[in-house]
Amino acid sequence: MAGRSSRTAPKVAVLMGGRSAEREVSLVSGRECAAALREAGYEVVEVDAGRDLAARLSELRPDVCFNALHGRWGEDGCVQGLLEWLGLAYTHSGVLASALAMDKTRAKAAFAAAGLPVVESLIAPKAEVMARHVMAAPYVVKPNAEGSSVGVYIVPENANTPPQLGPEMPDEVMVETYVPGRELTCTILGDRAFCVTEIITTGWYDYHAKYAPGGSRHVCPADVPEAITAACRDLSLRAHRALGCRGLSRSDFRWDEARGLDGLFILETNTQPGMTPTSLAPEQAAAEGMSFPDLCRWIVEDASCGR
Repeated sequence: MAGRSSRTAPKVAVLMGGRSAEREVSLVSGRECAAALREAGYEVVEVDAGRDLAARLSELRPDVCFNALHGRWGEDGCVQGLLEWLGLAYTHSGVLASALAMDKTRAKAAFAAAGLPVVESLIAPKAEVMARHVMAAPYVVKPNAEGSSVGVYIVPENANTPPQLGPEMPDEVMVETYVPGRELTCTILGDRAFCVTEIITTGWYDYHAKYAPGGSRHVCPADVPEAITAACRDLSLRAHRALGCRGLSRSDFRWDEARGLDGLFILETNTQPGMTPTSLAPEQAAAEGMSFPDLCRWIVEDASCGR
């Protein structure tokens, strides 16, 4: 762990909150991680990442920054660059991998170049998407650079009119072919693929389904054929490597079981997976025999000054 001092208990600054649309989720993730790290024996300082972040960290001089931020500024390479500028070790992926993963279009290009199965998509002006069908329905409209399913619209096959997008959507959006079927996800820790989880909801796996108690049900490990489990684990590891991720990541899939292996597609890779009580990565780690404090300890020990 780069930058560690001679203190018996290393000081870990848990970065949380921030300024993105996922602020509230990040605060929950950060508090959970801070509690787990204290249980694991670290000296922990909780830091709500505001505009004074550089000044606060310069004063604190932690041994490691545990990045529990989600969304823009915390997950897209911005805070990673700041931490490298300050010479501080930090958890999760570096600047380039974080920026690539957050930009869905560029991440998909990296996946396709690595031979991973992706679905057709395009970037279009918000006004044009609201004026006409820019792709044959069914399709999905979402921001190109947000997480936690913020601002996702599903346009069904029989839709007579294009979607009327809300003010939360940026001026340009991603339009992606809708893949029917089941929602699967797999976590990578270093070079190790965890088990596969199926996410079951009554509708789309949106922000509410992800974070509200009872919003979704997780089947861990997923009740799917072994070939699908093996493919998800393999594709997750290949995606992790294609983007240049470090430490923890989680890749999400849609599987149309009527098409077998040909119906499995990778949607995106999250470099800062949620760490709340309802989050998937801690649940998968537990299924693999790793407690939450041990998971957080592993992430801290893997910290680096960047890559």
